[in-house]
Amino acid sequence: MVRLVRDSFAVVEPQADRVAAHFYATLFAIAPATREMFPVNMQVQRSRLLRALVHFVQMVDRPDELLPFLRQLGRDHRKFGVIANHYEAVGMALLSAVKQYAKAAWTDEVERAWAEAYTIMARAMLEAATADEGPAWWNGTVVERHRLTRDLAVVRVQPDYAVPYQPGQYVSVEVPQRPRMWRYFTPATAPREDGLLEFHIRAVETGWVSRAIVTHGEIGDVWRIGPPMGRLAVNRESGNDVLMIAGGTGIAPMRAIIDHLSQWGENPRVQVFYGGRVRADLYDLENLQATAAHNPWLKVVPVLESDSTMAAVEKGTLADVVTRYGAWQDHDVLVSGSPGMVRSTVSRMLVAGTSLDHIIYDPFTMD
Repeated sequence: MVRLVRDSFAVVEPQADRVAAHFYATLFAIAPATREMFPVNMQVQRSRLLRALVHFVQMVDRPDELLPFLRQLGRDHRKFGVIANHYEAVGMALLSAVKQYAKAAWTDEVERAWAEAYTIMARAMLEAATADEGPAWWNGTVVERHRLTRDLAVVRVQPDYAVPYQPGQYVSVEVPQRPRMWRYFTPATAPREDGLLEFHIRAVETGWVSRAIVTHGEIGDVWRIGPPMGRLAVNRESGNDVLMIAGGTGIAPMRAIIDHLSQWGENPRVQVFYGGRVRADLYDLENLQATAAHNPWLKVVPVLESDSTMAAVEKGTLADVVTRYGAWQDHDVLVSGSPGMVRSTVSRMLVAGTSLDHIIYDPFTMD
């Protein structure tokens, strides 16, 4: 099943945009009510479908990692009002889209493999959604907003009730400026007693939601916050040291984890490579360095691609610099940043000899 799914997906992946368009057209035709779950502009949603499929195909033979991810996804989808019948419609639309563009590679055997794979996915998501007795989302009010640069803001949100996330996890967010456009952002601090959430939002060029938050967001805005997802975390009992690799606002989950670890005097050694193109991208560097000054287990290494004016900085991309240090044997590796940065860094580390089993990253955190 794994081989058939991967081989046939490799055929359709170069036509990913058409596959996604066919999928949604079919879904809305056979289940018209699902159209109301999505925004008018479907551009980002189509790319998100591709990332979901790629992630599923990559992990389909690793059930210990895949099933927890699918259960989180199922709980998260409750905010859309998804019911059991919708899963059947999604399965029909998915097989139709893959079949359309797999052409000669689509056989009865391949169809059975995709049906089996989708059944695994849908069952895990539906069972988790059914078993979850918590809210489908939490309302939260923006209580602070600091615009650090033209395209970067720190936003603090006070939920009506505390969101039960773990340091490093991300949540989906809907803001009043962009109804039905749910996007994923990561709290930058560990859970607090008062429940306050801090988000670092960069307005990316094609980011409808991130640009709306940075440019038009206001104190008093009420956000809807979906259930926490993701697997970035540090196991203090594993005995392994930790390597964190973060680009830009990808530092947010790392900061939350470091914030959490700071409550203990002894921790695994943690080395953070914090990278960007120019100095302004390292907006949180001083805060990290201040934390490192009081915690001997933490070391922070700034990395810049093109700005040569800063002293005590590594030059190059994160992928260049991290692999320059070796294969990081016996380290747990956490990677966070743009999809391109994550792809290039993970690929280079694998070539350098880092074990895939030791690398953790989340696939859906970008706008």
